[in-house]
Amino acid sequence: TKMEIIEQQIIGKDPKGKSEDLIVTTDDFIAVIDGSTSKTKRRVRWWLSNGRCAAKTVAKYIRRMPAKTTSAEFCKGVTAAIASKYGRRHRELYAKHPEERLTASCIVYSRLRREVWMIGDCQCLIGENYFDNPKPSEAIMAEKRAKEARRLIDKGLETTESLLEHDIAREAILPQLIEEMKNQNVTYSVIDGFPIPRQKVRVIPLDFSKWTIVLASDGYPFLHPSLEESERALAEQRKRDPLNIDTFKATKAFKKEFNSFDDRAYIRFKV
Repeated sequence: TKMEIIEQQIIGKDPKGKSEDLIVTTDDFIAVIDGSTSKTKRRVRWWLSNGRCAAKTVAKYIRRMPAKTTSAEFCKGVTAAIASKYGRRHRELYAKHPEERLTASCIVYSRLRREVWMIGDCQCLIGENYFDNPKPSEAIMAEKRAKEARRLIDKGLETTESLLEHDIAREAILPQLIEEMKNQNVTYSVIDGFPIPRQKVRVIPLDFSKWTIVLASDGYPFLHPSLEESERALAEQRKRDPLNIDTFKATKAFKKEFNSFDDRAYIRFKV
Protein backbone atom coordinates (compact mmCIF):
# COMPACT_ATOMS: atom_id res chain seq x y z
CA THR A 1 0.00 0.00 0.00
CA LYS A 2 1.10 3.53 -0.74
CA MET A 3 1.64 6.14 1.95
CA GLU A 4 -0.64 9.16 1.65
CA ILE A 5 0.78 12.46 2.90
CA ILE A 6 -1.83 14.77 4.41
CA GLU A 7 0.25 17.78 5.50
CA GLN A 8 3.85 18.73 6.22
CA GLN A 9 5.87 21.75 7.27
CA ILE A 10 9.41 22.82 8.16
CA ILE A 11 10.10 26.15 9.86
CA GLY A 12 13.58 27.25 10.92
CA LYS A 13 13.82 29.03 14.28
CA ASP A 14 15.88 31.84 12.78
CA PRO A 15 14.07 33.65 9.95
CA LYS A 16 17.48 34.65 8.56
CA GLY A 17 19.04 31.16 8.72
CA LYS A 18 18.38 27.75 7.22
CA SER A 19 16.52 25.07 9.15
CA GLU A 20 18.55 22.19 10.58
CA ASP A 21 15.37 20.07 10.52
CA LEU A 22 14.56 18.23 7.28
CA ILE A 23 11.75 16.01 6.00
CA VAL A 24 12.40 13.17 3.54
CA THR A 25 9.64 11.37 1.62
CA THR A 26 10.30 8.50 -0.80
CA ASP A 27 8.06 5.67 -2.00
CA ASP A 28 9.30 3.53 0.89
CA PHE A 29 10.28 5.85 3.73
CA ILE A 30 9.07 8.99 5.46
CA ALA A 31 11.52 10.63 7.87
CA VAL A 32 12.00 13.71 10.01
CA ILE A 33 15.63 14.60 10.69
CA ASP A 34 16.75 17.04 13.36
CA GLY A 35 20.35 18.21 12.99
CA SER A 36 21.86 19.31 16.32
CA THR A 37 22.93 22.92 16.61
CA SER A 38 26.63 23.22 17.43
CA LYS A 39 27.57 24.24 20.93
CA THR A 40 31.15 25.03 19.81
CA LYS A 41 32.65 27.03 16.96
CA ARG A 42 34.32 24.27 14.93
CA ARG A 43 32.74 23.31 11.59
CA VAL A 44 33.27 20.02 9.76
CA ARG A 45 32.33 21.82 6.50
CA TRP A 46 33.12 25.53 6.79
CA TRP A 47 30.23 26.67 4.56
CA LEU A 48 27.53 24.71 6.44
CA SER A 49 26.37 24.57 10.04
CA ASN A 50 27.18 21.18 11.61
CA GLY A 51 23.48 20.53 12.23
CA ARG A 52 22.54 21.18 8.62
CA CYS A 53 25.48 19.17 7.32
CA ALA A 54 24.43 16.22 9.53
CA ALA A 55 20.78 16.47 8.48
CA LYS A 56 21.61 16.69 4.76
CA THR A 57 23.94 13.67 5.00
CA VAL A 58 21.22 11.60 6.70
CA ALA A 59 18.59 12.76 4.18
CA LYS A 60 20.78 11.81 1.23
CA TYR A 61 21.36 8.36 2.75
CA ILE A 62 17.62 7.72 3.31
CA ARG A 63 16.76 8.76 -0.27
CA ARG A 64 19.01 5.99 -1.61
CA MET A 65 18.03 3.28 0.85
CA PRO A 66 16.62 -0.01 -0.52
CA ALA A 67 12.98 -0.60 0.49
CA LYS A 68 13.84 -3.70 2.51
CA THR A 69 16.41 -1.94 4.76
CA THR A 70 16.07 -2.96 8.43
CA SER A 71 16.50 -0.56 11.34
CA ALA A 72 19.84 -2.22 12.16
CA GLU A 73 21.07 -1.76 8.57
CA PHE A 74 19.91 1.85 8.60
CA CYS A 75 21.83 2.58 11.82
CA LYS A 76 24.99 1.01 10.43
CA GLY A 77 24.76 2.65 7.03
CA VAL A 78 23.89 6.15 8.20
CA THR A 79 26.69 6.00 10.80
CA ALA A 80 29.17 5.21 8.01
CA ALA A 81 27.75 8.07 5.91
CA ILE A 82 28.44 10.59 8.70
CA ALA A 83 31.84 9.05 9.55
CA SER A 84 32.94 9.49 5.94
CA LYS A 85 32.62 13.27 6.39
CA TYR A 86 35.26 13.31 9.13
CA GLY A 87 38.29 12.10 7.23
CA ARG A 88 40.85 9.80 8.85
CA ARG A 89 42.92 12.62 10.28
CA HIS A 90 40.11 13.94 12.45
CA ARG A 91 38.68 10.63 13.59
CA GLU A 92 40.56 10.79 16.92
CA LEU A 93 39.46 14.35 17.58
CA TYR A 94 35.79 13.37 17.16
CA ALA A 95 36.23 10.23 19.25
CA LYS A 96 37.47 12.40 22.14
CA HIS A 97 35.14 15.37 21.54
CA PRO A 98 31.53 14.34 20.88
CA GLU A 99 30.51 18.02 21.08
CA GLU A 100 32.38 18.61 17.79
CA ARG A 101 30.63 15.82 15.88
CA LEU A 102 28.04 16.08 13.15
CA THR A 103 24.99 14.99 15.13
CA ALA A 104 21.37 14.36 14.22
CA SER A 105 18.27 12.74 15.64
CA CYS A 106 15.96 10.97 13.23
CA ILE A 107 12.56 9.28 13.10
CA VAL A 108 11.81 7.04 10.13
CA TYR A 109 8.72 5.17 8.96
CA SER A 110 9.43 2.12 6.80
CA ARG A 111 6.53 1.20 4.49
CA LEU A 112 7.74 -2.33 3.87
CA ARG A 113 8.60 -3.17 7.48
CA ARG A 114 5.62 -1.22 8.89
CA GLU A 115 7.87 0.11 11.64
CA VAL A 116 8.75 3.49 13.11
CA TRP A 117 12.42 3.86 14.10
CA MET A 118 13.44 6.50 16.62
CA ILE A 119 17.10 7.46 16.94
CA GLY A 120 17.68 10.32 19.35
CA ASP A 121 15.24 12.99 20.46
CA CYS A 122 12.10 12.94 18.27
CA GLN A 123 8.39 12.26 18.69
CA CYS A 124 5.39 10.75 16.94
CA LEU A 125 1.70 10.00 17.13
CA ILE A 126 0.50 6.63 15.85
CA GLY A 127 -3.26 6.95 15.91
CA GLU A 128 -3.95 8.26 19.42
CA ASN A 129 -0.71 6.90 20.88
CA TYR A 130 2.17 9.24 21.65
CA PHE A 131 5.81 8.08 21.61
CA ASP A 132 9.05 9.92 22.23
CA ASN A 133 12.70 9.06 22.83
CA PRO A 134 14.23 11.86 24.94
CA LYS A 135 17.79 12.11 26.20
CA PRO A 136 17.87 10.90 29.81
CA SER A 137 19.48 14.18 30.94
CA GLU A 138 17.28 16.60 28.97
CA ALA A 139 14.56 16.96 31.62
CA ILE A 140 17.18 17.35 34.38
CA MET A 141 19.01 20.10 32.46
CA ALA A 142 15.77 21.88 31.59
CA GLU A 143 14.75 21.78 35.27
CA LYS A 144 18.16 23.19 36.32
CA ARG A 145 17.81 26.06 33.87
CA ALA A 146 14.23 26.73 35.02
CA LYS A 147 15.32 26.85 38.67
CA GLU A 148 18.17 29.23 37.88
CA ALA A 149 15.91 31.51 35.81
CA ARG A 150 13.29 31.61 38.60
CA ARG A 151 15.98 32.31 41.20
CA LEU A 152 17.29 35.27 39.17
CA ILE A 153 13.78 36.65 38.66
CA ASP A 154 12.69 36.12 42.29
CA LYS A 155 15.80 37.89 43.59
CA GLY A 156 15.13 40.82 41.28
CA LEU A 157 18.47 40.28 39.49
CA GLU A 158 16.80 39.64 36.11
CA THR A 159 13.39 39.99 34.49
CA THR A 160 11.68 37.77 31.90
CA GLU A 161 12.53 40.49 29.37
CA SER A 162 16.23 40.63 30.24
CA LEU A 163 16.55 36.82 30.15
CA LEU A 164 14.91 36.77 26.70
CA GLU A 165 17.59 39.24 25.59
CA HIS A 166 20.45 37.35 27.24
CA ASP A 167 19.69 33.92 28.71
CA ILE A 168 22.25 33.62 31.48
CA ALA A 169 20.26 30.70 32.91
CA ARG A 170 21.09 28.75 29.74
CA GLU A 171 24.74 29.83 29.98
CA ALA A 172 24.80 28.39 33.49
CA ILE A 173 23.92 24.89 32.18
CA LEU A 174 25.91 25.05 28.92
CA PRO A 175 29.09 23.41 30.31
CA GLN A 176 26.94 20.54 31.61
CA LEU A 177 25.14 20.23 28.28
CA ILE A 178 28.51 19.87 26.55
CA GLU A 179 29.74 17.43 29.21
CA GLU A 180 26.53 15.40 28.78
CA MET A 181 27.37 14.92 25.09
CA LYS A 182 30.07 12.45 26.16
CA ASN A 183 27.09 10.12 26.65
CA GLN A 184 26.16 10.23 22.96
CA ASN A 185 25.64 6.64 21.84
CA VAL A 186 26.32 5.46 25.38
CA THR A 187 23.22 6.34 27.46
CA TYR A 188 21.21 7.57 24.46
CA SER A 189 21.27 7.16 20.70
CA VAL A 190 22.07 9.73 18.02
CA ILE A 191 23.47 9.62 14.50
CA ASP A 192 27.00 10.98 14.83
CA GLY A 193 29.37 8.70 12.89
CA PHE A 194 30.01 6.44 15.89
CA PRO A 195 28.26 3.09 16.54
CA ILE A 196 24.65 3.41 17.69
CA PRO A 197 23.75 1.09 20.61
CA ARG A 198 20.83 -1.01 19.35
CA GLN A 199 19.04 -1.04 22.70
CA LYS A 200 18.82 2.77 22.64
CA VAL A 201 16.95 2.78 19.31
CA ARG A 202 13.19 2.68 19.74
CA VAL A 203 11.43 0.49 17.16
CA ILE A 204 7.62 0.60 17.06
CA PRO A 205 5.97 -2.16 14.98
CA LEU A 206 2.54 -1.49 13.43
CA ASP A 207 -0.12 -4.06 12.70
CA PHE A 208 -1.88 -4.14 9.33
CA SER A 209 -4.80 -1.87 10.25
CA LYS A 210 -5.02 1.60 8.71
CA TRP A 211 -3.06 4.19 10.71
CA THR A 212 -2.63 7.94 10.67
CA ILE A 213 0.89 8.82 11.74
CA VAL A 214 2.51 12.11 12.74
CA LEU A 215 6.32 12.34 12.82
CA ALA A 216 7.88 15.49 14.30
CA SER A 217 11.09 16.94 15.65
CA ASP A 218 11.27 18.12 19.27
CA GLY A 219 10.55 21.70 18.12
CA TYR A 220 6.90 21.04 18.98
CA PRO A 221 6.48 21.10 22.78
CA PHE A 222 2.99 19.62 22.45
CA LEU A 223 2.29 17.26 19.56
CA HIS A 224 -1.30 17.18 18.27
CA PRO A 225 -3.03 15.19 15.53
CA SER A 226 -3.05 18.23 13.24
CA LEU A 227 -0.45 20.80 12.26
CA GLU A 228 -2.80 23.66 13.09
CA GLU A 229 -3.36 22.41 16.67
CA SER A 230 0.37 21.80 17.16
CA GLU A 231 1.17 25.31 15.92
CA ARG A 232 -1.52 26.82 18.14
CA ALA A 233 -0.13 25.01 21.21
CA LEU A 234 3.35 26.36 20.36
CA ALA A 235 2.03 29.93 20.00
CA GLU A 236 0.20 29.66 23.33
CA GLN A 237 3.35 28.37 25.00
CA ARG A 238 5.29 31.38 23.70
CA LYS A 239 2.66 33.79 25.06
CA ARG A 240 2.26 32.09 28.42
CA ASP A 241 5.84 31.07 29.20
CA PRO A 242 8.36 32.60 26.75
CA LEU A 243 11.34 31.46 28.83
CA ASN A 244 10.18 27.79 28.77
CA ILE A 245 10.56 27.43 32.52
CA ASP A 246 7.00 26.69 33.62
CA THR A 247 4.29 24.98 31.50
CA PHE A 248 6.99 23.44 29.29
CA LYS A 249 10.61 23.22 30.39
CA ALA A 250 13.36 23.40 27.81
CA THR A 251 17.10 24.08 27.78
CA LYS A 252 16.45 27.30 25.83
CA ALA A 253 13.93 30.13 25.54
CA PHE A 254 12.04 31.79 22.68
CA LYS A 255 14.57 34.36 21.45
CA LYS A 256 13.13 37.77 20.59
CA GLU A 257 14.21 37.86 16.95
CA PHE A 258 13.51 34.15 16.34
CA ASN A 259 10.11 32.69 15.48
CA SER A 260 10.51 29.82 17.96
CA PHE A 261 12.96 28.30 20.44
CA ASP A 262 13.93 25.55 17.98
CA ASP A 263 13.58 24.50 14.34
CA ARG A 264 10.45 22.45 13.81
CA ALA A 265 9.34 19.81 11.32
CA TYR A 266 5.96 18.06 11.15
CA ILE A 267 4.51 15.51 8.74
CA ARG A 268 1.18 13.68 8.93
CA PHE A 269 0.35 10.74 6.65
CA LYS A 270 -1.81 7.64 6.31
CA VAL A 271 -0.62 4.07 5.87
